[in-house]
Parts: sequence; C-alpha cells; structure tokens
Amino acid sequence: MKRDGHIHSPYCPHGSTDTLISYIEKAINEGFGDITFTEHAPIPNGFIDPTPDQDSFMTKKAFYQYVSEIQKLQTDYANKIKIRLGVELDYIVGFEKQTTDFLNEFGYLFDDAILSVHFLKHQGQYTCIDFSTEVFNNFAAEVGSVAAVYKLYYDTVMQSIKADLGRFKPKRIGHPTLIHKFQLAHGQTINDEAHIHHILDTMLEDGYELDVNSAGLSKKYCKEPYPPKPYITYAKNIGLPLIFGSDAHQVADLHKYYTDIIK
Repeated sequence: MKRDGHIHSPYCPHGSTDTLISYIEKAINEGFGDITFTEHAPIPNGFIDPTPDQDSFMTKKAFYQYVSEIQKLQTDYANKIKIRLGVELDYIVGFEKQTTDFLNEFGYLFDDAILSVHFLKHQGQYTCIDFSTEVFNNFAAEVGSVAAVYKLYYDTVMQSIKADLGRFKPKRIGHPTLIHKFQLAHGQTINDEAHIHHILDTMLEDGYELDVNSAGLSKKYCKEPYPPKPYITYAKNIGLPLIFGSDAHQVADLHKYYTDIIK
C-alpha cells in the first residue's frame, strides 16, 4: 500500500491555505491508501520562536481545530483511505519537560507522530537551523565552522532519540540529515558518514522508524532526500523501518518524488 507519513496542512502558519480535503482527494487520486497529517505541534511553554515571524508552530487554538477536523475527515473518508492524525513534534534542548507535558496531555489522540530537530542551542540561544542560508552561515560563524554545526546537529538528534519524553514519545525520527539543506550554498564537503550511521544504528537498537523525507530534493541548496540515498539503502539493509514522507506544506508538493524514493 502506498503511504505518505509526513504531511502538513492549512493549520501550518508557514504553509499553504490548501484545504485538508484537497490533500486527501489528491492522495486518493494518486493511489495512496494511507496518509498521516503531521502538523507542527504547539510551541512548548516558555520557548520563544527565534524565526522572524514566529510562525514555526501551530497555536493551541489551531491545534484543537486541527484535531477536530481530521477526526471528522477520518470518518468521512473511512471507506476510501486511511487517514492518521499526527504531529511533528520538535525536540528542543532544555524543553524536555514541557514537551513531555504536552504528550502526556494529548499523546493519546495521535495515531502517528514524528520527532524532529529544527532548533539548535548555542550559548543559551536558539537558532532555527533550516530557516535560511543567511541564518545558517551566521550560526556557523558563531559556532566556529560548518563542521561544528553539523556535529551539534547530530548530537542534538542523538539527544532526541535518547530523551525520555514519556510513553507517548513519537517513534519516528524526522529528516535526520536536515542539516544538509544548505550544503550547496556553503560549498564545504563535510564527512558526516560516521554520525549518520551511528544515528541510524541507534534508531534500530532503540526501536524507532526513519522518516525517508523527499523534501530536500526540491530545496535549491540541497538536491537530495533526507537522508541521502546511500543512507536509505544502509537503513534498509540493517532492517530499520522506513516510512516515506513528502513533508508537503502545500498540495502541489504532496507525494513529490515518491516513485524516485521507492526505487
């Protein structure tokens, strides 16, 4: 069965206004039998979004509406497609308790969920590492080098895997090589094979799934999936469960590169 396990929605503040129904109808028309809406969970209590428009997270009000609408659509489309209600949850160093509190309150609602790293902490400040080339380059200058940013990112992903976030902790790790997003902009060749293998091995040992995320193929300075194809092959060979995700933020991007990734 064709499945897309990473889909955003009109409830995303930095996404599209395309309706949930338009996503679902496209999925059905393209032969998908199983999809998960994984909208960005609300901001952890006390965290300040460092992006200029502070639009990285759903509001709490939107979250309630999101849950209600998807639950209704699950019933409406029950005979046509499996729709899973989920979230993409940010792992943010120092906010583990707030994240656990959210999961303890709402985790029972979710059929599926993803745990991702977008924010890196350095000297007490947080940076959205995939926001722009300028933000990435400035952060690399602060940390000391591009290689140091890569290491900090992978160390944070490892922390997310090992973190105790309670019994509703997501079992899928989102785009673990997101740090590659601006690789063609900074132009440096970083040998991160050992880091990526270690993450994938640890995910297998600890019972996680891998978000095989096609979105990077559309990014101007990336042009590869997260993780790149050799690591998808590695993950498959070691027996790590793989779930395709288009990470679509608009209907036009839904299931993009699915055939390429599946090959």
